[in-house]
Amino acid sequence: MVLLNWNGQKFLAQFLPSVTANSIGHLIYVVDNHSTDNSVAYLQENYPQIKLIQHHQNLGFCEGYNQALRQIRADYYVLLNSDVEVTAGWLDPLITLMESDATIAACQPKLKSYQQRDYLEYAGAGGGLLDRFGYPFCRGRLFNSLEKDEGQYNDILLVFWATGACMFVRAATYHQMKGLEPAFFAHMEEIDLCWRFQNKGYKVMYCGQSEVYHVGGGTLPASNPRKTFLNFRNGLALLYKNFPARGFYSTLFTRLVLDWIAALKFLLSGHPADSWAVLKAHRAVWQNRSYWRQKRAEQFGLDLPNLSGWFNGSIVWEYFIRRKKSYRELKFKRFTSFRN
Repeated sequence: MVLLNWNGQKFLAQFLPSVTANSIGHLIYVVDNHSTDNSVAYLQENYPQIKLIQHHQNLGFCEGYNQALRQIRADYYVLLNSDVEVTAGWLDPLITLMESDATIAACQPKLKSYQQRDYLEYAGAGGGLLDRFGYPFCRGRLFNSLEKDEGQYNDILLVFWATGACMFVRAATYHQMKGLEPAFFAHMEEIDLCWRFQNKGYKVMYCGQSEVYHVGGGTLPASNPRKTFLNFRNGLALLYKNFPARGFYSTLFTRLVLDWIAALKFLLSGHPADSWAVLKAHRAVWQNRSYWRQKRAEQFGLDLPNLSGWFNGSIVWEYFIRRKKSYRELKFKRFTSFRN
């Protein structure tokens, strides 16, 4: 498994004990993204058995992983955030699932909140989904509404995306797809990768028989305009590069309008920096349009009906207008359950 670290010594000290204790027999790597805190010295002094890869600049989440994983030979990678607490036996169900079907490119465990341990967690919850306009959500999490874990997502299921906070991925397939999109830097990169997996006929799975606990927001707080910029820029680019020709322009226009409404909402709620971040995100996609056009050309022949975990509607409409606050209220029928 591979942990990407940037100035996260406190998380390494807090969570590496659970990782090492519950991952016996598996190699553990920490990739340091040019930290300026004491992370490297801490690892060298306290965890000499962990393999350390050091970058000479902060390459971001995407390229930080891409460059490191080219140096690691394995059948599977586990991309694990440094702020994740793993549990006893967490790896076995994931390995069993991946071994059962060579067309499974990636999977994730159930993500629960480290702070509220009986609730699901924002970053992945019970498996990642995507609506028609490129807005991600999860079983167990619609926007900021989180469900209590009552065993309702203890299944194994085809989903749209597996969370980058704890993603189990087939190494050969990862490299076949050329890894994470480097231009994203961070945020929504795993959704783009999983979309590309599906476009090539691979499956993305959720395994509720394994669970981990995630702090969340370990690098950037939720209200940070930088995070707002990355989410809106990458969300728009995600849609631009992957959505098929049929309905493309109307879908893209609707997404732009919804983003502008979000920017207005930020402004009216007293967050002008976040409002401006949305507009800067749109400008950044436009300024880099030749790059995204090239990436879109690489995805020629997309076919939406083959996607799992795809919601052919608007989660914004369902949540804010129809006031549906949980996944179970959506009457979502685009899934196939492998085991309950």
